[in-house]
Amino acid sequence: MLTTRVLDRAEFDAALDDIAQLRISVFRDWPYLYDGSLAYERDYLSVYRDSAHSVVVGAFDGSRLVGVSTGTPMQDHSDDFGAAFEGQDIALEQMFYCAESVLLPQYRGHGLGHKFFDHREAHARSLGFKKICFCAVLRPENHPLRPKDYRPLDAFWRGRGYRSMDGVQASFNWKDVDQSQETEKRLQFWARSLLGCV
Repeated sequence: MLTTRVLDRAEFDAALDDIAQLRISVFRDWPYLYDGSLAYERDYLSVYRDSAHSVVVGAFDGSRLVGVSTGTPMQDHSDDFGAAFEGQDIALEQMFYCAESVLLPQYRGHGLGHKFFDHREAHARSLGFKKICFCAVLRPENHPLRPKDYRPLDAFWRGRGYRSMDGVQASFNWKDVDQSQETEKRLQFWARSLLGCV
């Protein structure tokens, strides 16, 4: 039976290495192509332990963790994300950031992606946030590792009320699975109002 629930701090700590391994496994695939390490993931995930208002949602097949979705207030996350909003008429203290969602391939298409957003949006509303956002990596259409059957998630995001934010992009470096060193990646922000339309 597939279920989702918000993890408390003790559950998060107990599942930390499983969450890290999920992220490494899922993000190796297109479009992230991320060549991650357990040490980096443990360090990165500490933001969700340290933030008083973070949320970590687990997806389970019985007792097995098969997916995770995370979020924090924008101000609790990387300064690089906040910098993407410079020049925009947006108060970052009113913005909740949906960080990442990872789900094993065999569990996709069962509504768990919607559950991840449901939990995070409800959490953000409970804290009084007015807007919510996430970002997605930009890759060229002709990238040699792009799968022929790849289906972008744009329609799914639009169906949930999110819209791409013109001119709001972040820049991050990581090592792709087919590369020997880190390269810069651009990530596009999408957002919606928690009160209605963006």
